[in-house]
Amino acid sequence: MNFEEAFVFWKNSPFFDATITNELNTLDPEKDTKEIEDRFYRDLAFGTGGLRGVMGAGTNRMNQYTVGKATKGLGQYLIDTYGKDLCKERGVAIGYDTRNNSEFLAKISADVLSGMGIRVYLHLNARPTPQLSYSVRFWNTLAGIVITASHNPKEYNGYKVYDEFGCQIVPYQAEKIIAYVNAVTDYTSVDFSGNPELITVADITDSFVNDVLKQSRLNDLSAKDNLKIVYTPLHGTGNIPVQKILALDGFKNVSLVAEQVVADGNFPTVASPNPEDRRALAMGIAQAVKENADIVLGTDPDCDRVGVAVKVGEGEYKLLTGNQIGALLTDFVIAHTDLTQLNNPAVIKTVVTSELGADIARKHGLSVFSTLTGFKFIGEKITQFEQAKINGNPLQDYDFLFGYEESYGYLAGTHSRDKDAVVSAMLICEMTAQAKAEGKTLLDKINDIYAEYGFYRDALDSFTLKGKDGLEKINAMMKNLRHNGSPFDNTAQIIDYSRPVKAENGFGELPVSDVLKYILTDGSWIAVRPSGTEPKIKIYYSVKGVDEVSAENHFIKIQKTITKLINA
Repeated sequence: MNFEEAFVFWKNSPFFDATITNELNTLDPEKDTKEIEDRFYRDLAFGTGGLRGVMGAGTNRMNQYTVGKATKGLGQYLIDTYGKDLCKERGVAIGYDTRNNSEFLAKISADVLSGMGIRVYLHLNARPTPQLSYSVRFWNTLAGIVITASHNPKEYNGYKVYDEFGCQIVPYQAEKIIAYVNAVTDYTSVDFSGNPELITVADITDSFVNDVLKQSRLNDLSAKDNLKIVYTPLHGTGNIPVQKILALDGFKNVSLVAEQVVADGNFPTVASPNPEDRRALAMGIAQAVKENADIVLGTDPDCDRVGVAVKVGEGEYKLLTGNQIGALLTDFVIAHTDLTQLNNPAVIKTVVTSELGADIARKHGLSVFSTLTGFKFIGEKITQFEQAKINGNPLQDYDFLFGYEESYGYLAGTHSRDKDAVVSAMLICEMTAQAKAEGKTLLDKINDIYAEYGFYRDALDSFTLKGKDGLEKINAMMKNLRHNGSPFDNTAQIIDYSRPVKAENGFGELPVSDVLKYILTDGSWIAVRPSGTEPKIKIYYSVKGVDEVSAENHFIKIQKTITKLINA
């Protein structure tokens, strides 16, 4: 049926509950044609990681029916892959964040799966996404689901799927699941009744935090005592586990931003709960100024990413970029690890992440792997390392040390197979405490690294183009870029990840992805990537220079070229 027919069906069918039909009754078929088309022109796409979209009524919205359809498809995939008995024995772990409707959609997912005879372990409270990843292996489940839209605006929610290793599904797995989801063509075929006997509700936060604590690298309690921290969970899931880990690790001077401790899916104190954005940390920084704190930490709603502001002068705080934090953590973890106890220690980053951390790792003799954008590919690589040990494959036998991406996601340890702001917050505080004990800030530390490795000007531009028309324009942009060659002077190489690209160290080829990367003769690079979860096209810059001024001038020139292309 077309979008108009689907609208009428959803509005009038007794299958859909009153919240759905009441919302649709506010739309006028003559005046709101564009809105109705956007809600019903397609089924909300189940992509390589799951679902993400605006909440509301319609086939192209996040609601109990689109989530139910996806869950039925996932459940049938699990039954056909593992068998009914194993699905009933091992089941699926389900977690959720503090967004509006997250708990509701998690329970919908639990009901659909349990109604299919699949056991469910449902988190008792809203908890971080990395804790869901952890719980998959804690409960030895066949899969995991987390209801979250990470740092997106309040209108959004999402549905991520994890495999039995606690890693977000990657393309070859997603393709199989997508086929099952697409096979559910009738929303009214989804059974939401559930089976309470197959649903276990539990809280494993303490176990998760205790395993995170094993990644502690600094034993200097006096340095920890001397560090003043301001922390904000931005109304999200980080509140309890981050407080717990900092207390267990010996940090006593932790001040919370009281207004933002409150779990609230409307995120009332911020324009967007994104720790990359200085505005999201504004209340934390203001509190830090009053309390003369050394550092401000902010975690996003599902606590898989963390932003940092460091004191650089009286009443002055500077935000570090994701690439800077990644380089600092790489340096800190390497310096505080006995590498002789590891077999082929490895650092993993994404192809749109600065090479600075990788340069540090290589100088210390570590192997470096680059994956496609998305921490799921870092998690997949960790699993490949683990399986190589089990299968006795020396060519792929590495010990994972650290993984990071430019978008403020980091992981030390293998307790999670996803980025983890809980372990990151602990390590950031440890390296800040050590720097303070040396009379330095993290800004001093990154400048020391620049002095040794060269200056990097890293940046990200995002251009939002909403709706069906926006998606069509993004697709046209990528097509034109591929057809017209490099728009930049002194281009040494163009890497088109939509075609097979060889992976490092005998790991075959990277999955194809809609990404273009331009590498310049001086080692600078620019990458263009449509978002896989939002109506955005993202431009990543990593511009090298002999100093900050030269890098900035070069960056401005490149940015103007890109802006002209986007606005054409």
